[in-house]
Amino acid sequence: MKIDNVELKSIAVRQSQYPVDSYPEFLLVGRSNVGKSSFINALISRKNFARTSSKPGKTQTLNFYLINNDCYLVDVPGYGYSKLSKQSDKKIGLMIEEYLKKRETLSHVFMLIDYRHKPTEDDIMMYNFLKYYNINITIIATKYDKVGQKDRTKQDNIIKETLKIDNFIHFSSTTKKGREEVLKIIESYLRLGA
Repeated sequence: MKIDNVELKSIAVRQSQYPVDSYPEFLLVGRSNVGKSSFINALISRKNFARTSSKPGKTQTLNFYLINNDCYLVDVPGYGYSKLSKQSDKKIGLMIEEYLKKRETLSHVFMLIDYRHKPTEDDIMMYNFLKYYNINITIIATKYDKVGQKDRTKQDNIIKETLKIDNFIHFSSTTKKGREEVLKIIESYLRLGA
């Protein structure tokens, strides 16, 4: 899949602000600071299209990126950032839940976790939450290049055991490892809808 054009089509906090066309949507969820913006930039091969921030908790809206006038990547606020007030954390949770429950064009969820660490309680909760809604999920382990060769088998096992999964995609926004696998998943859904 070749990405020719990308456009930030809509920034939403409620359903009435979602795009009204019916392109398939691919949701990105993950903890604050897991590297969602870097993931988007690596996927679309643009350097600073999705703005990365050293400050976690920066994204407070649902951002709809239109890809090739074909589909959307939907970036939602990161979870588990302790400096967010309980009230804004709850607001973000409800915003994501509204999207998951009501969005008929949602095709697939890419859930990003940090490969360097054991999945957190928040990660486990989010994964179970998505499974509860019967949504197709692919786990993406970001920052793969930051873990040395000798520690990778151990990290793989920790992630598989914690989330009770058989496989996931190793991803590095630096080396672009995993990029083609993710694009193939998106492409398979687009072919289904063609």
